[in-house]
Amino acid sequence: MASDNDTTQDLRRFQAKESQAILKLDVERPVLEQQDLHQLYQYEKPKKSVIQNIKKSIGSSSCKGCVQNVIPASYWLRKYKWQTDFIHDVISGLTVAIMHIPQGMAYALLGNLTPVVGIYMAFFPVLIYVFLGTSRHVSMGTFAVVCLMTGRAVTSYATPLETNSSANNTQEGSQLLLQNTEIYTPIQVATAVTFMVGIIQLIMYTFRLGVISTLLSEPFVNGFTTGAAVQVLLSQLFDLIGLSSAKPKGYFKFIKTIIVIFNDIPDANTAAVIISLIASCIMVLNNELLKPWIGKKCSFPIPIELIAVIAGTLVSRYFDLPTLYNIKTVGNIPIGIPEPQLPAFKLLPTVALESIGITMVSYTVTMSMSLIFAKKLHYEIDSNQELFAMGSSNIFGSFFSCMPVSASLSRSLIQQAVGGRTQLASIISCLILLVILLWIGPFFEPLPRCILASIIVVALKGMLVQAKELAKFWKLSKIDGIVWFITFFTTVLINIDVGLVSGLLASIVSVLFQSVRPYSCLLGHVPNTELYLDTSRYIGVAEIFGVKIFHYSGNLNFVNANRLSPDLQDKVGVRPRQVLKYRHKLAKKGIYAEANDFENKCTLRCIVVDMSAVSKIDSSGVVTLREVVADFAQIEIPVYLAACSALVYDKIQKCDMFEKGELSFMIFATVHDAVFFAQRELVSKSS
Repeated sequence: MASDNDTTQDLRRFQAKESQAILKLDVERPVLEQQDLHQLYQYEKPKKSVIQNIKKSIGSSSCKGCVQNVIPASYWLRKYKWQTDFIHDVISGLTVAIMHIPQGMAYALLGNLTPVVGIYMAFFPVLIYVFLGTSRHVSMGTFAVVCLMTGRAVTSYATPLETNSSANNTQEGSQLLLQNTEIYTPIQVATAVTFMVGIIQLIMYTFRLGVISTLLSEPFVNGFTTGAAVQVLLSQLFDLIGLSSAKPKGYFKFIKTIIVIFNDIPDANTAAVIISLIASCIMVLNNELLKPWIGKKCSFPIPIELIAVIAGTLVSRYFDLPTLYNIKTVGNIPIGIPEPQLPAFKLLPTVALESIGITMVSYTVTMSMSLIFAKKLHYEIDSNQELFAMGSSNIFGSFFSCMPVSASLSRSLIQQAVGGRTQLASIISCLILLVILLWIGPFFEPLPRCILASIIVVALKGMLVQAKELAKFWKLSKIDGIVWFITFFTTVLINIDVGLVSGLLASIVSVLFQSVRPYSCLLGHVPNTELYLDTSRYIGVAEIFGVKIFHYSGNLNFVNANRLSPDLQDKVGVRPRQVLKYRHKLAKKGIYAEANDFENKCTLRCIVVDMSAVSKIDSSGVVTLREVVADFAQIEIPVYLAACSALVYDKIQKCDMFEKGELSFMIFATVHDAVFFAQRELVSKSS
């Protein structure tokens, strides 16, 4: 309520400038309600029929188009420029193959499998993705976080055996253990996870759920991958310093691992520590100093990881490091291509939960990299086709001793940076890796595991540096900063799967929190225009006497509908229930003159609700609007709606016609129409 002096001044100002205000608000067209606008311009609701859409899609798609959609390679292979692009793809494929060897062998250890599995992952699934994927530049294969998550499932469900650990992953060991159906080798658990991930991805493809990746916010992805990188770093400390202690399992592994390392660090292998330091320092110096300098001279990078692997293998072989210094080595690497074997289908229900998390992480990372290259090089990515390509790749790979695959940040960047044009580069890479599998594999058997651990630790720098993004998230939005904190610390302190779930929940809760408290304000008129702007942000606007224009931004649904009425009453400064209560109190005492004086002091005569920023509304939102109109109608203050979108108007009309048989709101085409109508009504009443 305004004071007596303010009320008197406002009333005089209103009476003196009634006609002038109306002239200023006048427009060169009649005032339009929403119904008039629909009739005038022949509004028609779009017909939504799933069957018609399917028939239209089928009818408009030729056989050639269907093949091209399912097998995108059939499109770019027909237009491939062999004279100009082939040499670039050959160089790119050779470079990526060199990276696959050390990375594949190192990341396979994260999955608690033999190093050769990483080479399998760079060969079998990639052959499928080349033809079915829509990205032309991502390098599929091992990815640290995915391998670590798979390794957790392997640790949880594989049966520990007294036999040599390397023999457990061979086909002979698998066949021997199949005699007891309750015993599973690490490779059986890994392939079951891979098969389950492929099935989930194909189900997502069937239901066109590629858009689900948009639910994963940047703070969540950043916090999760950074936390997972810390977990990967921690898991490599045992090999890095040559500890033989058993790695802790279960939740809160971070704390348990630190305790074990501090307790057993006197037993560290000095030779392993020295080798790790030398290898790590050389790779860091190369990445920080030599690589940028070489990059200015030529586009072909120094394969420092491969050099470290070859040098480490030769030194270990000729100086007999395993015997003299008790250095752990890679061990047996079988020659040839593994025989296809069915995954352990009985394990599928057991590993389903872990597989869901791995699916989300691998798909999100792959789509992120694909979209980066597509935007940079001006081509399109089909998010649903990517699900089909990844699902098919994983199912095929599960028959050949593979873990779930994902795009690699480092390899993908190199594949594009050295000139790769298409996925033909991946074919070249597969051919080189085939030579490794058929003939060269056993050469790497003496390779110290501490070398592979050093490669992993150095490669994690990019993911660990992501922690700097926290400052940006916190400055831009405290909610985003909280999501990052929750995701990161639960991933590090508890476990990766808990971090994934808690981060997702935190992201969803943040969205709900922001939708529960939508933005609202009062609008003022810009003189001589049809513009209405926020009075709290624009000084050069003025409120129209007697009319309050309430602007609401966001969805209006069952989640936030209960906030509308209190927010509107706070903004306009009038609470209908208090007014009625005061009226009743005065009337009960017979003080009618004071009651009339009270009414005159209230300058509010009409409310216009600007619905232009309301994108969707449900039945709860319509009921709330109806209650607002009814509440203010009790104190003779009309409430008009304005600028509803067609979708919102249809929903309001549908709810009203179903429940009341008629439209219970006055809805105007624009805010200006509603204000002009309100002022005209006020003038007619005053006269």
